[in-house]
Amino acid sequence: MDLILWRHAEAVDWVEGCDDLGRSLTQRGEKQATRMAAWLDRQLPEGTRILCSPARRCEQTVLALGRKYKLRADLAPDSTPAQLLEAVQWPVAKQPVLVVGHQPVLGEALAQLLHLRHDGCPVRKGAVWWVRTRERDGHSQTIVVAVQSPDSL
Repeated sequence: MDLILWRHAEAVDWVEGCDDLGRSLTQRGEKQATRMAAWLDRQLPEGTRILCSPARRCEQTVLALGRKYKLRADLAPDSTPAQLLEAVQWPVAKQPVLVVGHQPVLGEALAQLLHLRHDGCPVRKGAVWWVRTRERDGHSQTIVVAVQSPDSL
């Protein structure tokens, strides 16, 4: 199974008393989303399921891709790695899954899947981590297929 984790692009800073889910992308964030979406559009296999946090900044990020997606409340900023992995049906889903979400849950899920010694893995704003599960010598492995930052495109 392929799992593509896309952190939302740069958003306006949170201000106390404001709704975190309503924060929008900055102009820089819009450019990041556009660059990463162009790269993803060339790479994503047909039939990739796309799941998105209900946060406005995530939906603005995924809209740049121009493909159908589904908003999932269980991918909101307060979600857990377990909720994310359940939502994508890791590792048994039949098709690739792209998730547009947040730190720290994306990094925590990566750390778990890659058996890192740390609780989390840094994921830059607008960046994509692409991992794949495979069987090798009777053991399940998670390998990194690609890591891409919008700033390097």
